[in-house]
Amino acid sequence: MTRVLTVLVLVWLVIGAAAAYQRDYFSDKRTNCAEAGTIAVTVAAGPLNYTGLNPKVKDCETPDVDTPEPSR
Repeated sequence: MTRVLTVLVLVWLVIGAAAAYQRDYFSDKRTNCAEAGTIAVTVAAGPLNYTGLNPKVKDCETPDVDTPEPSR
């Protein structure tokens, strides 16, 4: 039962990734928070993308955190 569920989830995510690819979401090298969110929800929606669902993330907040810079 677990193996069947795992295969179903993987197939679901592959179909979602194919939908994101067909919408050219992976073509942009520089991605912001909203674009990454849109890719994530499109992949998570899986086959529902082919029923007319077109999930998008319009706005997202990035926390004000000082990210350390890599050493040179």
